[in-house]
Formats: sequence, structure tokens, C-alpha cells
Amino acid sequence: MTYDRLYDRLVCANCAAPVNEGRCPVCRANRERLQQEGPFAGLNPMTLIALLAVLIAALALVAVAHQTA
Repeated sequence: MTYDRLYDRLVCANCAAPVNEGRCPVCRANRERLQQEGPFAGLNPMTLIALLAVLIAALALVAVAHQTA
């Protein structure tokens, strides 16, 4: 999966073109960096902790439901 859709609306401050077109060296560098970072790079640590807490709570509920069945 390419991450073009994640940043297709970003505009380069250097050349004023869409970043996903990669018209200038700044666009190309940022496009490459965004492709390497992956989908969870934009999440802040508190969001990741909240997602982890929800996952742990869901696993605990499944374990309790499995024990009582």
C-alpha cells in the first residue's frame, strides 16, 4: 500500500505543488520520509497508550467470558 492518499492534499512550501507529485527536492524528500514512516507515525503517544488500554481491556473481557463459559 502506498501512502499517497495520506498526504495527497499536502502542499510544498518550497514550490507550492502537491507533495505527492515530487516536483522539487524538498517534495521528494518529504514524500520519501512519509512513505517510510508508515500509518502510525502521525499518532501521538497518548493515542497509542489509549489504543493499547482498549486492547488490554478487550482481551480481559474475552478472558473473563471464556472462564465463565
